[in-house]
Amino acid sequence: MTLTSADPRLARRDAKRATILAEAWTLARREGLAALSLRDLAERVGLRQPSLYVYFASKNDLYDAMFADGYRQLLEFVAGRQASGDPRRALGRFAAGLVQFSSDDIVRHQLLMQRTIPGFEPSPGSYALALEFYGLAVQRLAAAGVHAQGDVDIFSALVSGLAHQQIANDPGGKRWVRQAGRVVEMFLADVDRRRSRTHA
Repeated sequence: MTLTSADPRLARRDAKRATILAEAWTLARREGLAALSLRDLAERVGLRQPSLYVYFASKNDLYDAMFADGYRQLLEFVAGRQASGDPRRALGRFAAGLVQFSSDDIVRHQLLMQRTIPGFEPSPGSYALALEFYGLAVQRLAAAGVHAQGDVDIFSALVSGLAHQQIANDPGGKRWVRQAGRVVEMFLADVDRRRSRTHA
C-alpha cells in the first residue's frame, strides 16, 4: 500500500490536484496557454487564488504538471498502438499516429512540442517523460533500420512538419495524417540510398 492511499489527507490532496490539472487544460483550450489565468482557475475549482499555491507553487509549476501529464498521455497513446508486422510499415503508422495525436489537442501539442510559454522549462522529472518517449521513437526507427542521429533528427522534423500542416490547415481532419506513410516511405528510401552510396 502506498503512502498516498494509506493517508486520506494525501489522497484528497492528490484528487484536488488532479481536478485542478483537468480544469487547467479546459481553460487553456478555451483561452490559450499563455492566457491561462490562475484567478479564473482557482474560481473554477472552488478555491481562492492564494489557496491554489498549496497545490502548485507557481504558474510555471502548473505548466510543468501539464507538460508531464501531456507526455503521460502520449506514452499511453503510443503503448496502445500496435508496432507489430513489418517495422517499416509500422514506422509509417507510428508517424501517422503522432500527427493525429497532435491534431487531436492543439493546446497539448503547443505545450509539448513548441516553446509557446516564455521562460518555461520543464523540470527534470517532467522532462524525463519526454526523454522516455524519445527513446521509444528511437527504438521504432532502429527496428526500421534507421540509426544515424541525423536521420533521427530528420524524421522528427518531418513528423513535426506534418503535424503543423495538419493543425494549421485541416484541424480535426486527416489530410496530412494520411500523408504520413508516404513521407516515411520517401524518408526510408533516402536512408537506403545514402547507405548504399556509403557502402559502394
